[in-house]
Amino acid sequence: MSDALIPPDALAPGEGRPIARVAVDMPLPHLDRLFDYLVPDRFVAQAQPGVRVRVRFAGQLRDGFILELGEESDPLRTLSPLERVVSAEPVLRPEVAELIRAVADHYAGSFADVMRLAVPPRHAATEKADPPDRQEPLVDDVRVTPFDYYPTGPEFLTALARGDSPRAAWQVAPTAGPAGDWVGGFVEAARATLDSGRGVLLIVPDARDLARLAAACTERFGESSFVTLSAEDGPAVRYRSFLAVSRGHVRLVLGTRAAAYAPVHKLGLVGLWDDGDDLHSEPRAPYPHVREVLALRAGIARCAALFAARHRTCEVEQLIERDWLRPLALAPGPQRRVAPAVRLAADTDWELERDPLAHSVRLPRQVFEVIRAGLAAGPVLVQVPRAGYLVVLVCADCRAPVECPHCHGPIRAGSAHAACDWCARPVTGWRCPECSGTNWRAPVVGAARTAEELGQAFRGTKVIQSAADRVVDTVGPEPALVIATPGAEPLADTGYAAAVLLDAELLLTRIDLRASEEAHRRWLNAIGLVRPGAEHGTVIAVGPTDAVALQALVRGDPAGFAHRELRDRADAGVTPATKMITVEGPLTALGEFGAAVGHANGLTGLHIWGPVELPKPAHAEEAIGRLILRAPSDEAHAFVQTVRDTVAIRSAKKLPGALRVRVDPIDFD
Repeated sequence: MSDALIPPDALAPGEGRPIARVAVDMPLPHLDRLFDYLVPDRFVAQAQPGVRVRVRFAGQLRDGFILELGEESDPLRTLSPLERVVSAEPVLRPEVAELIRAVADHYAGSFADVMRLAVPPRHAATEKADPPDRQEPLVDDVRVTPFDYYPTGPEFLTALARGDSPRAAWQVAPTAGPAGDWVGGFVEAARATLDSGRGVLLIVPDARDLARLAAACTERFGESSFVTLSAEDGPAVRYRSFLAVSRGHVRLVLGTRAAAYAPVHKLGLVGLWDDGDDLHSEPRAPYPHVREVLALRAGIARCAALFAARHRTCEVEQLIERDWLRPLALAPGPQRRVAPAVRLAADTDWELERDPLAHSVRLPRQVFEVIRAGLAAGPVLVQVPRAGYLVVLVCADCRAPVECPHCHGPIRAGSAHAACDWCARPVTGWRCPECSGTNWRAPVVGAARTAEELGQAFRGTKVIQSAADRVVDTVGPEPALVIATPGAEPLADTGYAAAVLLDAELLLTRIDLRASEEAHRRWLNAIGLVRPGAEHGTVIAVGPTDAVALQALVRGDPAGFAHRELRDRADAGVTPATKMITVEGPLTALGEFGAAVGHANGLTGLHIWGPVELPKPAHAEEAIGRLILRAPSDEAHAFVQTVRDTVAIRSAKKLPGALRVRVDPIDFD
């Protein structure tokens, strides 16, 4: 500790005194380091690396963790003592502390911020209670696995069972058949790793995927052979599961992003499903992405890694091109044979002759033909990008937005009437202020309106709706129309007989750096619920036939699409081809920050844009803006360190204006 922080009642110096190096829960960037504290005699037995302590820092009691122990031999150095050892339970293992430091450095954050994400709050009653009995995973004979369908899949499992640490990007075939069973693949990869005497950590985006994976692990290994870690668990449940991992009682951990730091003993495999899902991005500082956390962890622990998805993100493609990951995938030809047949509406001259309006109508003739044929064999999935009824209304003549005549709020239409989104008043007798027209239309139709239209077209057919506000988990094998928004598609017991991807253009024209990549991901995840082509599974997409993402969908070539997308981003100079950092805060502070970073030595390829002004929040006292900084990938480490040092200097000088720093943001909203 510096002399300015020494309390007046500090202990007198002594020789050969035991000290503890403590990570204090203090997120100020200029104080992001360990501090030495004297260990009083009464705490010597309890004060071990990884335990929680209370210390006096700048006159206040603060929480912290002991990371190291040592001795102080300088007789002139005055140290403050530990105030209290909160618990003798070592909950911060050395390898997790090393990971926290690496994540903080990678994202220009502080150890304290990442530490809060990694270690759950203490639950004293749970810690003192007798732990529940746990069993070793019950593993029976090796079965036929999803990896058997892939050229190097069996070799991957063999390497895991042998104790090796292969790293693979598993391109899961988009099908409801055995080749697309990612849950079964994760279970078998865990089985092989457990056989080698090592631990396993598997991460999924949300509670639905976690429930599926947990059910499969229960069937394969036994109910008490693993734990799940999720932010949705209560404090006691989460801490009990965390302690079971920390104490080495279980070797298999499943969870969402909160589990990425779980203290698994002898970690042998980290697995990640669907790294493109934005739920993997932490919304709290320093905003780490689970994909990067697990990549760092695999490097530190020298363990195997399995990043699986039906699509391929640019970040995973970059790791493959750098030879950090090896592709575990089917070639486009074999993939098309095991996946359902995918085609585009109005993609041939013959189809246009049959239906001349196919390019302009929302539901071409081919869509009805696919639905009709699919309903004869089972349920049919219709994916619609937006929830609601008529999502937005415009004038039918001049396309001007329809606004409330009372408060000028947006007007949306339900199945019964149109009403204002702001004041909820019904709208009658509307006239366009631009052209005096009296008719409106909906350029964007929601899932509720789609369900109504298709229900009328296929009378007597059961219609099921699933959206974020009401998600249906599963549907049976009987014929039904399932209208769902992306991410809310129910699983079909025997797979969907057919699927329709509506309004593809709406996903492709979103104002988003990742619009095409995200659209491709959503479509592939929907296709992955459809029966294989051998069982007559069919998918039709309605959208611009010349769109690159849709063409890649038809070819069954996620790898080629990701490679092209990464090249386009390299040409544009955006992440992940280059290192990008956004900084948000008051415009005055951003100007000073940008100047300080710009004058840093050693950054030859630095580019700075902005600051640009952003919409001012209601509580803000001054205008806020955004600064975008970019540097070549080979300068990434120095670039991030420069930004981190600049933030620390501002913190030390107590300059006004809080700044939010995000490294490699997934969007710029």
